[in-house]
Amino acid sequence: MIALGLDVGDSRVGLAVSDESGTLARPYGVYQRQEEESDVAELATVARALEAKVVVVGLPLNMNGTAGGQAQKAEALGRAVAGRAGLPMELVDERLTTQEAERVLQEAGLDRRRRRLVQDALAAVLILQAWLDKQREA
Repeated sequence: MIALGLDVGDSRVGLAVSDESGTLARPYGVYQRQEEESDVAELATVARALEAKVVVVGLPLNMNGTAGGQAQKAEALGRAVAGRAGLPMELVDERLTTQEAERVLQEAGLDRRRRRLVQDALAAVLILQAWLDKQREA
């Protein structure tokens, strides 16, 4: 089962996709946000083109577990994309995934400019991989 992972930010959305077996997530790219309707249409088109069966959205909860403004924005975009694509949506607690992606890229020796280009996609991979791992455990 192919899953599409989204790391939703204000200016960019990191994308990741799973393999057909639902075992491994890989980066798919970064979408530069425009306006809400264009974002929803483009991301739903990507989901359909990949033949995804589910949209997995990172939910940036506060450290105390509450959902703030960013979490609400991410969930709203995810619901709109999933709805437009006719797919179910799953939410994943993504606390610290962006920081983890930054750490991995620094350790890999990428300079700041190159890190910025791939950080959102790597964060989406971490989100999607966490969801895939949880599915296998269930």
